[in-house]
Amino acid sequence: MGFTRTRVGKDGKPRYTAYYVDIRGKERSAGTFGDKKAANKAWQKAEVEVAAGKVGDPRRGRQIFRRYVEVEWFPNHQLEATTRQTYTYLLDRYILPALGPMRMVDILPFHVREWVFKLQQQGVKPPTIRYCKIIADAIFTTALNDQITFLHAGKGVKTPPVASKPRRIITPEQFDAFYCALPENDMRLMVETDIETGLRWGELTELRPKDFDFSTGALRVSRVVVELNPKFHPDGQRFLVKDYPKDKEWRQFRVADHLLDKIKDHIAAQGLGLDDLLFQLRQPDGPRRRIPEVLPDPKTLGRTEPNEKGRTYFHGTPTAYGAGKCRCRYCKDAVAAYRARRRADGRDNPRSPKRVDTDGHIGRDWFRRNVWTKALDDARLGIHVTPHGLRHAHASWLLAGGADLQVVKERLGHGSISTTGKYLHTLPGTEDAAVNALARIRGRSRG
Repeated sequence: MGFTRTRVGKDGKPRYTAYYVDIRGKERSAGTFGDKKAANKAWQKAEVEVAAGKVGDPRRGRQIFRRYVEVEWFPNHQLEATTRQTYTYLLDRYILPALGPMRMVDILPFHVREWVFKLQQQGVKPPTIRYCKIIADAIFTTALNDQITFLHAGKGVKTPPVASKPRRIITPEQFDAFYCALPENDMRLMVETDIETGLRWGELTELRPKDFDFSTGALRVSRVVVELNPKFHPDGQRFLVKDYPKDKEWRQFRVADHLLDKIKDHIAAQGLGLDDLLFQLRQPDGPRRRIPEVLPDPKTLGRTEPNEKGRTYFHGTPTAYGAGKCRCRYCKDAVAAYRARRRADGRDNPRSPKRVDTDGHIGRDWFRRNVWTKALDDARLGIHVTPHGLRHAHASWLLAGGADLQVVKERLGHGSISTTGKYLHTLPGTEDAAVNALARIRGRSRG
């Protein structure tokens, strides 16, 4: 039971301090006021809030969904930094606008089912809807366990099916063409390390010389780096190194001798210490854009799409970049060469090199834009491949070559062997024997 204490100040006027007892039985102040009525209201309000925090109190379910998520669930939920970043976006974008104003006790499976249907009508992709439903279910489960609600509002509510698509695995021949299109030796070594080890991106870019045992040829995977929005980083930085991989278990496996030799040469050439990053993003000290030595003839490149005035221009010209608003590689190269000539003639001041926000780690987006996409365009493979696709290729090549399924599972750090099994027969041509056998049987029956 709360109460009010009266005291007289130096000016002779009475002051009233409101007190209440918290959930642990300790006496707390709810503030000091100039009149007793306000003090009584203060301790009464404090008692209501304390009662709302008691297990089994029905008033706890009367709080709105947004308040429960933002005040109780999200701040106290154990999440990885990258997961917290993703949850924040999905909550703000898809979940809280629909369910946020509702009281926890009022949310029923019907409302969740209606919310899922509206997301589908708005064109939200099925994988995103499924992820949002997973987050909502986690919230409802915690609320049920804490006796805030006595019904799991997400139970039995289905989401649109997510089609499982066959993986398109890059072949060794396609990889060789892509490898030759990479711009420099450091990037080639990093990509070769990726295909030879099957590391995840965060494991690959966090590699350091100390992770290799060159006497036995073993690589130890014990850390991973993740890229974050600075507001989700404990120190406001961009890259966060975690002392465990994705599966939260260190692993160790053998690396090919030819790759170890290249890595040793790379360490010696770069003068790297044991704790230095094996692959580093160095700040540029030259031109902001690398210009080809020989630019193609614009007349061989075709014309741009019509602009707002209906005019078209030859690709690979400054006019196509400016008036045609074309941002293809050839038009960018033409503008870069034009500006370089002006600077060389003293008509323009050189711009300072563009700085990249990094502590030395290679960012996924930077690598994709500046290295990966350009090499794919030059290689002209005819298929879309991502950096993570090299991990898929590593598993598929090993299994197609006869490697043991359990060994491949341990190299990749999969939690279940069924995950590794998905890479069986994914390499193009692995089912040719089955097709030929069917043809032979059909031919025999016709004979």
